[in-house]
Amino acid sequence: MAKHKDYQKEFFDRDYTAREAYARVWQYARKYKCRLAMGVLCGMLTAGTLVPMFSLMQPALARVEQRQLAQTVPAAQVEKIGGGGERGVEKPANDVDKKAKGMLKEYSKIKAFAEKVGIEMQDDDDALGLPLLFAIIVFLPCVALLRMGLVFLNHYCLAWAGMKTVRDIRCHLLERINAQSMQFHGRIDVGQLMSRATSDPQQIQTIIQTVLGEVAQAPFEIAISIGFIVWTAIQNEMLTTLALLAVGFPLFMLPVVFLSKVIRKWSRRALERFSLVGSRIHEILTCVRAVKAYHTEAYEEERYREANDATLKATLKALRWGLLVGPAVETVGILMICAFLVWCFATGVKLSAIVPMVAPLLIAYKPIKQLSKLQVQIEQGRAALGRLWSLIDVDMALPERPDAVHKSTFEDKIVFDAVTFRYETADRDAVSHASFEIPRGQMVAVVGGTGSGKTTMSGLLSRFFDPQKGRVLLDGHDLRDLAIPDLRKLIGSVQQETLLFNDTIEENIKYGSPAATHEEVIAAAKMANAHDFIMSQPEGYARLCGEKGFALSGGERQRIAIARAILRNPPILILDEATSALDTVTERLVQDALTNLMKNRTVFAIAHRLSTIRKADLILVMDHGVIVERGTHDELYAANGVYRKLCDMQKMQ
Repeated sequence: MAKHKDYQKEFFDRDYTAREAYARVWQYARKYKCRLAMGVLCGMLTAGTLVPMFSLMQPALARVEQRQLAQTVPAAQVEKIGGGGERGVEKPANDVDKKAKGMLKEYSKIKAFAEKVGIEMQDDDDALGLPLLFAIIVFLPCVALLRMGLVFLNHYCLAWAGMKTVRDIRCHLLERINAQSMQFHGRIDVGQLMSRATSDPQQIQTIIQTVLGEVAQAPFEIAISIGFIVWTAIQNEMLTTLALLAVGFPLFMLPVVFLSKVIRKWSRRALERFSLVGSRIHEILTCVRAVKAYHTEAYEEERYREANDATLKATLKALRWGLLVGPAVETVGILMICAFLVWCFATGVKLSAIVPMVAPLLIAYKPIKQLSKLQVQIEQGRAALGRLWSLIDVDMALPERPDAVHKSTFEDKIVFDAVTFRYETADRDAVSHASFEIPRGQMVAVVGGTGSGKTTMSGLLSRFFDPQKGRVLLDGHDLRDLAIPDLRKLIGSVQQETLLFNDTIEENIKYGSPAATHEEVIAAAKMANAHDFIMSQPEGYARLCGEKGFALSGGERQRIAIARAILRNPPILILDEATSALDTVTERLVQDALTNLMKNRTVFAIAHRLSTIRKADLILVMDHGVIVERGTHDELYAANGVYRKLCDMQKMQ
């Protein structure tokens, strides 16, 4: 059975604390601070709608207590309070419990205020007054509608800001990836890079919307509930009970504290395993022709299944630990409430004193439970953010001087001055002490076996890499001193492996020259011997090229690439032999197109078929990064050295 490839941390991965990970999100979100502030404010006001609900509780209990007192306390022991008069509320004598007196006093205040605004709280029979009933059925629905509107605005504003923030993170992530040198791209797994650039930000988007939405509301609901509990305890002189709640309340968070580290560990592992799934499917789709040719579909399916199994295992472990948080918090809460009721029974605390404290505590339980679940998402977000920040923070970009030289033309020559370069993961130089010149308008070709350093040399000329020793000069300027955009405009290339985008033929030809007109595209295609095959199809220039240009043949792709280079019209051209894998007829068409392309240009050619470079002004023969021979074709062939052997192998004289 095939064994799946295990996940390996990338060379740039590092851990971030929760504060580091989430503080950096604010750098992207701060431009949307007004919308965020509106969302947070609506969350706070949503929690504020609990205040009138809690406020009705105390007078109601006071009225119940008053009815009990009226039945148990003789009328002779009752005196008037609340300003006297017929509407004054009766107050028990000094032998009545102080707490009951306090509740009656609060009720008297509420009743007096209601009378001032014209609301009768009781009718003549001491029943619920019609004005009070009307006020309740109007007031409470209004509060409910207000709460609904505030909840909507809270979630919408924060979701809007969250999506905008994630969009900015995605865009900045691509900027950072594009800024890295080819050394970085040569070391990274493309499938896992795609996972970080797509799946991880999507995870953050969900977390930002949920976490911000709940965090903007739940803490304030908890604060209001706790505030009401404290106020009730002070009013009823229950400071001992309040102290007991203050000590026991933090126990709610014990399960969250103990489980957070485990949740973060398995959440990160689940993301890493998901990267493996992305890597496998990317490799399969990229190499689909090899899979088909060698009939290895079942083998690849088994490897893909194993990668999915590893992802499922890690995801389920993270899920199990995450799901345990809610029930654990709930269990701790139930045990605490039971212990509190036992304590109240043992100390003789009255039910009328407990209810105003327990009700807000029960209401606070829901947001507390929500916050405990958010901790799971926060840890998952921290794992995803750590992977994103690691990628954003890696710095393998080629440096550009702030006072870089701007150059729009090539006038003299290119010079390789004792250039030495080694890849970071290699144990020997890819190019060693290379020195030569390419005068303007001439063609220099490089030949040699696989791994001799030919492609690295072209990468140094394009400044995909910087040499560790020596210099590459263009008109006397070190490439490191030139503005990179200017250098890219001066150099064009046609590679052996032509990559086209899944777009129309015209857009592929215009790639890099977006301002070109349709007529200019046609002219470039004619020079590249591509116009006839393009127009042979009904769609013409609007024909889609397919993924990586697979809808076209190899020769057609090469001629599209040549047309692209012709349209860009660079003075310096790099050719990685574009005809080595073509049939004879197609090779002739492509070679004619290349001849048109090379006219009046300075050419650096990597040669695979030596017959294509016989007219080169200078041929460099490389072996293991070292230039072992140099000269024209006739000079090198007469020298009877390495070049002669290469020619004889291809039977070229």
